[in-house]
Amino acid sequence: MTTATYETDFYLWTQQQAALLRQGEFNRVDLDLANIAEEIESMGKRDRRAIGGYLQNVLMHLLKWQYQPERRGKSWRLSIRNGREQIFDLLEESPSLKPQLAGFIQKEYPRARLNAADETGLPLTAFPEQCPFAVEEITGDYWPD
Repeated sequence: MTTATYETDFYLWTQQQAALLRQGEFNRVDLDLANIAEEIESMGKRDRRAIGGYLQNVLMHLLKWQYQPERRGKSWRLSIRNGREQIFDLLEESPSLKPQLAGFIQKEYPRARLNAADETGLPLTAFPEQCPFAVEEITGDYWPD
């Protein structure tokens, strides 16, 4: 069987590296520890980015829900609910990210605010500069009046 490298065939490389690890072949020359470590780190970063994206979407829709109540509909409700479910699933798999939620919200809120202004046609100043929602409201079953 051909030995793949990280650069030449990523998928085959992952399968071969996983097989070596499962077999306990920790001292093999073809065990690519540096790239394995890099991939493990990138998996954690991927989860962080995913939570950020879901938070941004939930925040934007919560703002729209609160500031354009006359336009509330099923699609906004579903976007909020689905985003919350995705966040819950990621936190269930990686509970160490939960204490970081406030920081993620602080980072994502300005983007959500800008997107809410663009989507609603309301001026950016119509939305608070600081996130008006608590972590529990964003991730729980809260619906602004």
